[in-house]
Amino acid sequence: MSMKSPAESTKRQKIPSGAPEGLPAGVWVVATPIGNLSDLSPRARTALERADWIACEDTRRTRSLLAALAIPASGRDGGDRLRRFDRHTPEEVVNSWVRELSASGGSIAVVSDAGTPGISDPGALLVRQAIQGGLQVTPVPGPSAVTAFLAVTGWPDADSFCFQGFLPRSPQEIGRAHV
Repeated sequence: MSMKSPAESTKRQKIPSGAPEGLPAGVWVVATPIGNLSDLSPRARTALERADWIACEDTRRTRSLLAALAIPASGRDGGDRLRRFDRHTPEEVVNSWVRELSASGGSIAVVSDAGTPGISDPGALLVRQAIQGGLQVTPVPGPSAVTAFLAVTGWPDADSFCFQGFLPRSPQEIGRAHV
């Protein structure tokens, strides 16, 4: 099996508008709304509708999102399309998903609870494994809290900001954080 370089693996695939079912094979990294459901892009909706299954941080939240969009959580075979994918998901499970996708030619949409998977959540692990496994990885961009916030601050240096993840939660760690 030939390995695709990260540049080749992240080339944007067009979702076929006339396709009755399914996405092109691979991993689809789908940004979800941060607070307003109408922020979901039409392309993200299509990816969620057509993916063979959906890897999500919290199946309850994703099930609610799908219900609000009138997108079935069950697949064509009647089985549940949602698979829990959070920081507790073992790497071997992620590897088995990549092997399954490689063997079946299937598609998976990866979502976080809100925003873009792979930023301060485990999405990067699946993307890395998919690239190493030669799978196509396609981003489906969407809302960004960081850039939305910067856009309305009037901050003169907004073009040179640096995002280093989320602040820690414990008082001890907050005291050590450099803001």
